[in-house]
Amino acid sequence: MLLKDDTKQLRTILKSLPDSPGVYLYSDENGEVIYVGKAKSLKKRVAQYFNKDISGKTKVLVSKIVSVRTIVVNNEADALLLENNLIKQYLPRYNVMLKDDKTYPWICIKNELFPRVVKTRKKINDGSEYFGPYPSVRMLNTLMDTIEKLYKLRSCNLKLTRENIKKGKYSVCLKNHIGKCAGPCAGLQSEEDYNQSLKNVRKIINGDISSIMKELEHSMYEHADKLEFEQAQVYKEKIDILRNYQSKSMVAANKDLNVDVFTVTSDKSTVYINYMRVVEGALIYANTFEVKKVLDESEDEVLTLMIPQIREQSDSNSKEIIMQFQPSIQLDGIKYTVPKGGDKKNLLDLSERNLKYYLLEQEKRKSLVDPERHTKRIMQTMMTDLRMNVEPRKIECFDNSNIQGTDAVSAMVCFIDGKPAKKEYRHYNIKTVEGPNDFASMEEVVYRRYKRVLDEGLDMPQLIVIDGGKGQVSSALKSLEKLDLRNKVTVIGIAERLEGIFFPGDEIPLYLNKNSETLKVIQQIRDEAHRFGITHHRNKRSKSMLGKKSDK
Repeated sequence: MLLKDDTKQLRTILKSLPDSPGVYLYSDENGEVIYVGKAKSLKKRVAQYFNKDISGKTKVLVSKIVSVRTIVVNNEADALLLENNLIKQYLPRYNVMLKDDKTYPWICIKNELFPRVVKTRKKINDGSEYFGPYPSVRMLNTLMDTIEKLYKLRSCNLKLTRENIKKGKYSVCLKNHIGKCAGPCAGLQSEEDYNQSLKNVRKIINGDISSIMKELEHSMYEHADKLEFEQAQVYKEKIDILRNYQSKSMVAANKDLNVDVFTVTSDKSTVYINYMRVVEGALIYANTFEVKKVLDESEDEVLTLMIPQIREQSDSNSKEIIMQFQPSIQLDGIKYTVPKGGDKKNLLDLSERNLKYYLLEQEKRKSLVDPERHTKRIMQTMMTDLRMNVEPRKIECFDNSNIQGTDAVSAMVCFIDGKPAKKEYRHYNIKTVEGPNDFASMEEVVYRRYKRVLDEGLDMPQLIVIDGGKGQVSSALKSLEKLDLRNKVTVIGIAERLEGIFFPGDEIPLYLNKNSETLKVIQQIRDEAHRFGITHHRNKRSKSMLGKKSDK
């Protein structure tokens, strides 16, 4: 159906939409599908796009919509699966997409006589079987090494044919002589025997270790009963190889655990999804996916859409999915679990740790490739979070130290572009305050610091951080007012107990997200000031004690 500019006709078209679950497709003036969505009620969901209260990104999408097509299904789960298929078919520009994983390697069982098992980074439609992709090359190499030790598969590039094998046109190579290939090219191994090995290889790749282990143990005991101990030893060594591989991949004590694990987090532009596939308690696949937001989608919306795609990509048929929360739409026949303890909670924690490490690694890479861009982003974030008008390129932090009122000292540390500038660090011995008066000490050192900055024409910081709450911040402000600097620099305090950020005049502190980069920078400079001050205080106290001993 076509959407016209005429408001009356638009309302008529929207009212004619079915109040049923289904999928809607938006097309532009060229007839190209630009967005595919799912809905519990097509009438209500499509109408939401044409309300006044929509985001700027959604307005851009709506401005390009010329026609709407709908497909009615039985329920939301069916709508989710249909949406997934249509997105893969049309690749709409306004839908979220999984980041291309073409750089990751795969395991390939070639489409040929006596198929080879090889590693590849190219997945092509040649009739071969592909397993993966494997983000961890170490995991892939461990798996390939295990397969090579267990089964004598060929690795040569010979284009074998049954006719040429019968004619004896091929001869065995060195691998056959050293016992790493059974010589199918020379007719020394039957197709049936070779294909049985490949069948077991597929089981290992898919994590089905227990059935192979039972077969090997049965063969071992059978040979032992016949007093064929050399043959029994061969099977025992294979069992040991398989157990070694299994021990490297085990992540749960429960060997009957077959689950998929999903965790998710996001920033302003991207949703990050970590996925782990666990078969018989062993981790056989793990990856972190990046999904760029297009229309400010929520974590739940993106994850709900991506679960079918990711499971299909990894060939998962697990009947249970472990998650941080219950998704808005659940697939039929799948149990969704939000664990509170035990093996399943450990798996969820492991996935969350992998997600955290992935984000840290991405940040490190960005900072190495383009350090100024990385710094600029952090500075912009801090400026927004701390209600500043300029980026806090230079930050100075003050911390007082004393023990039972003796040897009171203060420390000032400086961060430039979010990193320590140790040449700018300063120690202060408290001169005008007697006894343990933290407020008066803070007032003294802040005055001394910025009086000197003004006298010597030094650069002022854009942000001053005070280690303490409202009292310490008020004391610092008194000194800045005396120097006529009160409104020329941003001053905040950080309370160590709950990590609340105090602003002058605000009774209620600001609590930033524990993963906030702004909070991490403030915590880092506060901790550095504390360390620097404690070191100076210890040195001063040691000298004081030595002086007293020498007097005696």
